Amino acid sequence: MSKFTFIDLFAGIGGFKMALNSNAGNCLGFGEINKDAIFAYCDNYNVSPNLNFGDITKIKELPEHDILTAGVPCQSWSIAGRNLGFDDDRGQLWNDTIFLLNQSKPKAFIFENVKGLVDPRNKKALQYILDRIKEAGYYANYYVINSHDYGVAQNRIRVYIIGFREKKYFDQFLLPNHVDQRTTLANILGLEIPNKENEIIQKDLFGNPIQQRQMSLSSKNGFNDYFLFNDLRNGHTTIHSWDISDTTERQKEICLLLLRNRRKSHFGLLDGNPLSLKQFQSLDSSINQVELDELIELSILKKIEYRFEILGFKDRQLDENEKKF
Repeated sequence: MSKFTFIDLFAGIGGFKMALNSNAGNCLGFGEINKDAIFAYCDNYNVSPNLNFGDITKIKELPEHDILTAGVPCQSWSIAGRNLGFDDDRGQLWNDTIFLLNQSKPKAFIFENVKGLVDPRNKKALQYILDRIKEAGYYANYYVINSHDYGVAQNRIRVYIIGFREKKYFDQFLLPNHVDQRTTLANILGLEIPNKENEIIQKDLFGNPIQQRQMSLSSKNGFNDYFLFNDLRNGHTTIHSWDISDTTERQKEICLLLLRNRRKSHFGLLDGNPLSLKQFQSLDSSINQVELDELIELSILKKIEYRFEILGFKDRQLDENEKKF
């Protein structure tokens, strides 16, 4: 028996759905446009794609519900996304979100974004969002939360804007206390093993004991003291997909080459551009198609059709060598 209903916009693969379902929520529908995310969402929760409202800019109204959640696209407020704010089309999606909030009038809402939204540089943008929410008839505040404080084995800091239609509930709302027992990845993977002296020996993903344990420095093998994933791209504690697969050093080098260069403007207008074979070879002339195909076989790279004009390259017609990765 559900206690409340909710709608899940910018649903991704279902983070909000997992949380609210586990608290007796009933999801009436979700909104997502990424095909891979839609497949994963429906597969994870055994729901029909027909429950997908689709592109938020085309939604005119939502059915009556109690709570609205939205992981509004964050790229326009992040450093990785060049911090363009409302000058980025994705930043404008806040307006569509608040329009639907105003139209459907749920009892409460939870909106999530990157911590860059509360950066001083974005002060006016954040205030604009809060003002629009107030105009829609809601009492709201924002909270900067680290997932590790609530039992997740990852330092992932995000801002949550939480609001209520009735002031009495807003006045009563408090964030839950941080958990006392912090979770590490070793706990989840079973990599904390007692030795003969009954001391806990923490091991890395490859089964090697982590010897160094200092409060703020990482150990020699690249893992930090708490064995946490960090929300950093290619930081010293980052674990990539190719680090936990059977890949050669050469394959790792190719993957890192893509990671380091796909955001450069001369490879495209996006903040994360796919690269063609020719573009790879402009960075390392020894890379060949066979090597890229092997990484596709390992499900580390993915071949996609990408038919926009490629900056810095005169060819307009894509041949087989210009498929993107």
